[in-house]
Amino acid sequence: MTNPTRVLLGVRGMDREAGERVAAHLLSLPGVSKATPDTGQIEVHYDPSYHTVMDLVRQVRSQGFLAGML
Repeated sequence: MTNPTRVLLGVRGMDREAGERVAAHLLSLPGVSKATPDTGQIEVHYDPSYHTVMDLVRQVRSQGFLAGML
């Protein structure tokens, strides 16, 4: 695995409880090594050979939230 890349995603309307659910979803993806939620954002460490930032944004959106890179 290459060195993980860190990205901070803004997530509209996400509270801590929903953040834990979104983090669990992201962590289930191959190449995602860390997902730390906070109110309105989530920090993701991932292997860029598996995903782009837009892939991660799409995954957050699939959980029912508007998301984008901060």
